[in-house]
Amino acid sequence: MGGKKKCIGLIFGGHSNEHEVSISSAKTVFQAFNAQINKERYTVKAFYINKYGDWLDSDISEKILIGEIENYEIKKQEIFNQEKINFLDGIEFQNVDVWFPLLHGFNGEDGSIHGLIRFTKKPLVGCGIIGSALGMDKILMKTIFSNLKLPQANYLVFQNENLNDKQVKKKVINEILKKLKFPVFVKPSNSGSSLGISKVKNESEILLALDKAREIDPRILIEEGLEVREIECGIIGNSKLLTSEIGEVNYESDWYDYDSKYHSNNKIIIPAKIDSKITKEIKEIAIKSCKALNIFGFARVDFFLEKSSNKILINEINTIPGFTKNSMFPMLWEASGLKIEQLVAKLIDISLDL
Repeated sequence: MGGKKKCIGLIFGGHSNEHEVSISSAKTVFQAFNAQINKERYTVKAFYINKYGDWLDSDISEKILIGEIENYEIKKQEIFNQEKINFLDGIEFQNVDVWFPLLHGFNGEDGSIHGLIRFTKKPLVGCGIIGSALGMDKILMKTIFSNLKLPQANYLVFQNENLNDKQVKKKVINEILKKLKFPVFVKPSNSGSSLGISKVKNESEILLALDKAREIDPRILIEEGLEVREIECGIIGNSKLLTSEIGEVNYESDWYDYDSKYHSNNKIIIPAKIDSKITKEIKEIAIKSCKALNIFGFARVDFFLEKSSNKILINEINTIPGFTKNSMFPMLWEASGLKIEQLVAKLIDISLDL
């Protein structure tokens, strides 16, 4: 990489419902870049976006990462004069060599930040606009998986239905009852960290679940719930994608919801105790699905393994998986031989195609 240190532009926070998760991920990555093994190669310039979409300068952003300032202390319109035409006025980013966006959810993981970064003409860690948008949109992603004939749980799609109309409500409920078996999961098409998702066990719970999902996205996915094991696989690379060890999450809650992911002591098993043939097939599907959606750089591919049949079902792809202390993605790669400090450096090399 030469003698000059590379400046990494770490973008985190964001105007999304996964704001707090993004901060936790960024803290872990910031520490990894500042580890002894990476200090000679990298400097980090932090860019925090508050909950109102305002960009904060690097000094304040770094203080949030090291815990000197709590993000909740930053109020709306506190930093910049809102009369400025350019919302990036005052943000010094010209010396950034590689961008590392860690914006989970809306305005980040959906490709928005990738489009903005493109105008800086600097490389970034992760995939581009199309792959990010498709990975975020569950309906489009599952449609592509269906066209590829990849195995999935049965599902239905309802897009922009007027659920205030009694006839529409009745039609939606009847279709769910006719085509899917309970329990079902009701999901907003665009969301992450299981936010807005409900597990529905009978007809009486459907409307409440639809309203909850609709608060996040008017495009709703209904998926049949099966007795499954939660299996995950990490991906890194560009034209050649590499797969990590396969991991399994055992959780105590009824299903793998937001609290389970971030506030519970789940049991993580890496490598997962599954047959070598199933492991091979999972890795092949992971690579095939990422290539189909133009996803590269890094990602986490989530699967279900049906308990009764050992049938593999692809669930979804996360194009900016979490880097928190409880996150599966860095754990998968550590079990595969890359500690977090090595992993972030590898991701920079991948973004520079080294």
